[in-house]
Amino acid sequence: MTAAPASTPSAAYQWLDISLEATAREVDRRGARPTLLSRTLAVALTAMYDAWAAYDDRAVGTRLGGSLRRPLAERTLANKEKAIAYATFRALADVYPDERAWCAEQMRQRGYDPDDTSTDPSTPQGVGNLAAAAVLAYRHHDGANQFGDEPGSSGAPYSDYTGYTPVNPPDRIVDPNRWQPISFDDGKGGKVTPGFLTPHWYRVTPFALESSSQFRPPPPPRVGSQQLRREADENIDMNASLTPAEKALVEFMRDGPRSTGQSGHWLRFAQDVSRRDGYGLDQDVKLFFAVANVAMDAFIAAWEAKRFYDTSRPWTLVRYYEAGKELWGWVGPGQGVDRIPAEQWHPYSPSTFITPPFPGYVSGHSAVSAASGRMLELFTGSDTFGKTEYLTAGALTEPGFPCNVIQQRKGKPSKDTAEDCQVALHLPTFSATAELAGISRVLGGYHIQADNVMGLELGRRVADFVWLRTRAYFDGTAQVREAP
Repeated sequence: MTAAPASTPSAAYQWLDISLEATAREVDRRGARPTLLSRTLAVALTAMYDAWAAYDDRAVGTRLGGSLRRPLAERTLANKEKAIAYATFRALADVYPDERAWCAEQMRQRGYDPDDTSTDPSTPQGVGNLAAAAVLAYRHHDGANQFGDEPGSSGAPYSDYTGYTPVNPPDRIVDPNRWQPISFDDGKGGKVTPGFLTPHWYRVTPFALESSSQFRPPPPPRVGSQQLRREADENIDMNASLTPAEKALVEFMRDGPRSTGQSGHWLRFAQDVSRRDGYGLDQDVKLFFAVANVAMDAFIAAWEAKRFYDTSRPWTLVRYYEAGKELWGWVGPGQGVDRIPAEQWHPYSPSTFITPPFPGYVSGHSAVSAASGRMLELFTGSDTFGKTEYLTAGALTEPGFPCNVIQQRKGKPSKDTAEDCQVALHLPTFSATAELAGISRVLGGYHIQADNVMGLELGRRVADFVWLRTRAYFDGTAQVREAP
């Protein structure tokens, strides 16, 4: 990637940084919940876009259309910056209430008063506050259950209200085709068994999709099919032969302990594009809005498939197919690969997060990455990315061990492995990056290949559809959608 001349990032870029940090703080506090994070980021960046649209010649906001449009004399950079600051701040304070004080301090550092609640549209703070209020009103009861007040829910924010119950208990396989909860180490000497994360997410109102099932993929392979057995065997083979480069890829796409999910990951890639191409505020606002919303819609579509098909993951399939047998598998941090009972087979992942807690088909990484990558291609007019990431294999899964030790086999350190485990991960195009994200989940042992392939296809279809509506907002032809 060729770097653009050094320049100060736009206010939109800086507010995306703030949004991502607030998201990471939320993850520190409550754990990784990628569906929720895609929605919260989309809410913040939609509020930003709607405030900015008031100062554009043609663009219309998603909630108030062109009704906030300001006269030509008011369309200054300073007014745009102030309006998007208030809009983004108000949205972040709503979706991350525990981070309100921190976000308010970000406002003060930029010379804005977070307590200014003006709704006077002749002022930029009024525009920002009005734009955010309209987006929040639209989203507060969009099916996400943000306040835990949906009938049938437990009362906890974002809790399920659809009555999902897994077919398989954690300790027994009743139906190998269906999802099975897994018990994780809690990091304190005990165990925790997460349930299906947001099984109601198929009921969230999409940004642009007509329904969450609009692009539902065909049925996945089932037990008894040659395809499923072949793909389960592929997981076993991959798990037992990961190279340092493949381990680094798995970890990079897993995104680490402060992961902002695939939505946040691809918004970082969008920032890379902004720097590469020398974008200013106007382009940044539109780019971030486009990526955040296509990621949200891809998550909604992926979760509809997950809920509809409720499929198992390699953890369950390996135990079902290989019950009572020994196989080659990853033993654990710093222990490499050895012969192990099938019941001890483990993805290349920490014991505190063995496999994401929701069904496999389709892969959320694949769907959201393909959607976001396709959106970047459509927005920029080219698939070229040109980024290189420099990584250390094992840093997130087995830190502190020499490379030849993490690559050991049958207790014998590797003799042909570089000592430092440094890896250069090349991301030449957006589509190739999405495909690497998808295959990383198969390499890591989280998904079978069908989850990946159909997730990639779903994501691309979502993006092509969402782009039409996104572009209509930019050119002023979009109609405001009715509230859910």
